[in-house]
Amino acid sequence: MQYWPSICKPSLKPLKRLCRMNPEVLPEHTLPDFEFDYIDIGSVFLSEGVVARERMTFADAPSRARKPVRKGDIIISTVRTYLRAIARIGDEDDGAIVSTGFAVCRAHRGVDPSFLFRVMQSEPFIEQVVASSTGVSYPAINPSTLGNITLPCPDLPTQKAIADFLDRETARIDQLIEKKQRLLELLQQKNEVESLALVVGQEHDERRLGKLDWASSLPLHWEERAVWMIFALGRGRVISHEDIAQSPGPYPIYSSQTANDGVLGHIDTFDFEGDYLTWTTDGAKAGTVFRRSGRFNCTNVCGTLRPLDSRLDLAYFRFALDRASGFFVRHDINPKLMNGVMAKIRVPFPPYEEQKAIGGRLTAQQERLTPVREKVAASIGRLREFRAALITAAVTGQIDPETWSRRGTTDRRLDQIEAEMGA
Repeated sequence: MQYWPSICKPSLKPLKRLCRMNPEVLPEHTLPDFEFDYIDIGSVFLSEGVVARERMTFADAPSRARKPVRKGDIIISTVRTYLRAIARIGDEDDGAIVSTGFAVCRAHRGVDPSFLFRVMQSEPFIEQVVASSTGVSYPAINPSTLGNITLPCPDLPTQKAIADFLDRETARIDQLIEKKQRLLELLQQKNEVESLALVVGQEHDERRLGKLDWASSLPLHWEERAVWMIFALGRGRVISHEDIAQSPGPYPIYSSQTANDGVLGHIDTFDFEGDYLTWTTDGAKAGTVFRRSGRFNCTNVCGTLRPLDSRLDLAYFRFALDRASGFFVRHDINPKLMNGVMAKIRVPFPPYEEQKAIGGRLTAQQERLTPVREKVAASIGRLREFRAALITAAVTGQIDPETWSRRGTTDRRLDQIEAEMGA
């Protein structure tokens, strides 16, 4: 299969000829108190780069923390390649240690590191990596296969011109994306403040000190109860992509992801029926609570809460638990909120009629906010698509950077996206 346009054919070279792959390894005799920033695969994204790192000593580090990186290196995940975890190492991460799940690429002399990074960000390169990976549930690519993937490498002046152009133009796109992300954060903060006020009944003047870790006081006539007292706790099961492919059907499978309302896929059987709350037990979104109804399934990284009493308003408790759970998530390399911890979380327990009234107000508040957030998020998605397309077009020689800049094409495209999305 041909991944690169024909214009690139004369300049195609294997990746291993353009860089030194995995140039350093942290030796096993490293001093136990050696301290460093560790970067795992879950902390790297194609558009954002490295978004998190964890400070640790060699003695406390996982066995996969073994690959030192330097400024200018490019890291690319060789496992779960569908995640597209590729980043350029900057000043902040110079000297950090990355997971052995990354391949570290250090550009040879005569290859511009910024250009190499951009061409490795392009769709044709990523498509080759994904297509060359093996395994269904945990696709991976071995280093030798990765090193044999071809990519265009024009002369050094052309590399530098393309890299400078993309650094400049993508910075403008990223600035607009960041502005919209801040808007989403402000909307979320406002929503959390307003939701908390309703969840803890701040409209009531007569109050008492509570025993909640996350709220200082409650209305005098409200009770508090632990989760185990009002819900039966459970958990989903392992459901693989193969299971979904072999048994298609109408019943949703909810997973740990929070995108797409947590839906991983659909199969022809169901494990749960009725009204439930579920929560994400593992990962970056651990503790996020959802309301589920009807017939459905959950994966093993979802906890389930079945109400023990019909006089429980799930709209209220969905928001109450979503607010409370964040205080109990165990934050380490992989954040977790397991069943044993969830069971002990205490939440306000208003009279049933108040639960319903507050739940209705919380739901209405969410319904007003959701379309605004979706519009802003869709706008961010369009900007990222434009960014990816621009990178691919530039590194494959389909656009002339000088002409593009002189005509102000980026500005026109950004204005067009803003007008179309209305956000």
